[in-house]
Amino acid sequence: MSITLRSFVFLDSLQPQLTSYIGKTSRGFLPVPEMASLWVEISPGIAINRITDTALKATKVVPAVQVVERAYGLLEVHAWDKGEVMSAGDAILDGLGVRAEERMKPKVVSSQIIRSVEAYQTQIVNRNSRGMMILPGQSLFILETVPAAYVTLAANEAEKAAEVFLVDIRPYGAFGRLYLSGTESEIDSARDAAIAALEGVQGIEPPGFRDS
Repeated sequence: MSITLRSFVFLDSLQPQLTSYIGKTSRGFLPVPEMASLWVEISPGIAINRITDTALKATKVVPAVQVVERAYGLLEVHAWDKGEVMSAGDAILDGLGVRAEERMKPKVVSSQIIRSVEAYQTQIVNRNSRGMMILPGQSLFILETVPAAYVTLAANEAEKAAEVFLVDIRPYGAFGRLYLSGTESEIDSARDAAIAALEGVQGIEPPGFRDS
């Protein structure tokens, strides 16, 4: 079976809101803030079972997220020891026979900020989210990426850089989506940090995307 490494994301220190979101929405072994975390996304999705097996047998990491779709699969593992998490990543890469640089490079498919969100729109957003609530008058940053798992890096770095609220995040599927809310200035800072983090990732171009 030919396996494509779509995303390979190492987070050195999980931020509190992203950690809490994982804890609320995941069925695995839940992390706590400041743990190191690794997110791996591959295609086809069924192969993520072998990736999980490789990481757990080689190291002492534990998984919080495993998503198995037909097209794409996603795994998150974490530990207090950053070295263990990095070793898990090395074991996964060795098992796939690839280097980290052979992952796909993240692309921003869409990025928008809605200023001073109206009350009725906040109700719609809140009913469809699983994170913090957005309040009327706050600004809303919406980011869409390909491959999907890179929104975890964007979310983590945005939370480091600004006082924002994690409304929702979807790090699996054809596209990743991130919703953050906050004051206008803080949302601007969060957007800049998120996009800068994505632009700093080296990899190969996703199919159908080219640098402008």
